[in-house]
Amino acid sequence: MIMAGGSGTRLWPMSRESLPKQLIPFIGGKSLLQIATERLNGLVPPAQRFVCAASKHRAVIQKSLPAFKGDHFLGEPCGRDTLNAIGFSAAVIARRDPDAIIAVFTADHIIEPVDQFQRIVASGYEVVEKFPNALVTFGIAPTAPATAYGYLQLGEPLAGDARVVEQFKEKPDAGTAQGYFEAGASRYLWNSGMFIWRADTLLDCIRRYSPENHAGIMRVADAWDTPQRNAVLAEVYPTLKKISVDFAVMEPASRDPKVRVAAVPMPLKWLDVGSWPFFAQTCPRDADGNAIAARHLLRRTKNSLVASNDPKHLIATIGCEDLIIIHTPDATLVCRADQAETIKEMHKLVGEQFGSEYL
Repeated sequence: MIMAGGSGTRLWPMSRESLPKQLIPFIGGKSLLQIATERLNGLVPPAQRFVCAASKHRAVIQKSLPAFKGDHFLGEPCGRDTLNAIGFSAAVIARRDPDAIIAVFTADHIIEPVDQFQRIVASGYEVVEKFPNALVTFGIAPTAPATAYGYLQLGEPLAGDARVVEQFKEKPDAGTAQGYFEAGASRYLWNSGMFIWRADTLLDCIRRYSPENHAGIMRVADAWDTPQRNAVLAEVYPTLKKISVDFAVMEPASRDPKVRVAAVPMPLKWLDVGSWPFFAQTCPRDADGNAIAARHLLRRTKNSLVASNDPKHLIATIGCEDLIIIHTPDATLVCRADQAETIKEMHKLVGEQFGSEYL
């Protein structure tokens, strides 16, 4: 199951409510969701793939990826964070296959090489087949003391390359993250946001750790194959407590003797395309370190990102350095590169001042 419900506000103004980041064809002419889907070719048959995304994006997703038609598209009437997206999807899939083992992927990653990715994911399936009570996550070696990711404290070996997770710490403060980073990848990994588990094991964890969410999710699942599906979904889903699967399941599960939380290291190129500086890493660069995704004419310009979704629009700069310049037909962003994390705040201000016109 691929999660494709993010809003992508840190990639404004190109990422919009009508076409959020995971659906923009801005990585070599492909969207991040298309790339995530192609990454599964040869690993998971198309008939066993699902996508969970906003209901309002059903048409645009199914136009570019027809395999997600019918019940292979799991539509959320509104975003309620990852616990509910994953739990709702698991409950619906479990109605068709009570023994289902589900791999959860996200639609905003660049992962290479694909053959190594598939081998590592296959080993994760094997861990869950051997240990039905396992919650498997995939760990990335930290490249910085980032506070935006969850950290996996590794313990003893479990099976193959999998290690027991002694502690799951979601988004630590800067000092704690620095300590984890200095301890090294043999002790701490970033949580990639990709998981494998039995549907019934996950749902039991949600039942025990977040009983109110579980009750609502099961109401939706029970109505899924009835004429009341849409009515129950619209009534129940917006009332579910908004919380991530990391906080709601992974943290308490790492302390639960009934569950095995395991991490499989994923030592390959992994890029979470969640902001413009990370998008810049996917772009070709000129001799002055500028990342280019637009028609351009740059003079005395260094270490800047220039991007546009209008192929006829020219971006021309003189004497610029360390900037992010993003052009769209109705909004242009110019930002110092070291201020990229404040774009989310700008997105909020734009909404407050101009309504939904530029969102």
